[in-house]
Amino acid sequence: MELILNRATGMTFVARSGSNHWTVMDASPSVGGNGAAMNPFEHLLAAIAGCTSVDVLLVMHKKRIVVDDYWVKITAQRRAEHPQIATEIHIHYTLVGEKIPIADVAHAIELSETKYCSVSAMVRPASKITSSFEILTPEQARELKQQIS
Repeated sequence: MELILNRATGMTFVARSGSNHWTVMDASPSVGGNGAAMNPFEHLLAAIAGCTSVDVLLVMHKKRIVVDDYWVKITAQRRAEHPQIATEIHIHYTLVGEKIPIADVAHAIELSETKYCSVSAMVRPASKITSSFEILTPEQARELKQQIS
């Protein structure tokens, strides 16, 4: 695997992976960036969220469980001194659908945490990673989205 990163301007960078996909990252204005894109640490959290989501949804699909909607919220605590690594990361999964079995969701998350997600496996030695989940009906999800809109 290969990735090439180029500076676009100031502290804004464009990276291209070996699969020829692009992403942009930026630093905050306090260190010379424009704050115009996710910073590298946010990209790491997004990578964890994406990696575990692929795992969880793939396991649910293989079990023929219909998931109508899905999202993940990650919160992280960082230490104050440099390097400011994440000391704690919490992943909260929300799955939306009718009759989604609790045990199957727990099993899918466990498989991601212990077997499949390479990104969180790389981070786990330095950070305590915990998780939780909730299952909502489509009606509950609509109500929740209306409340936060």
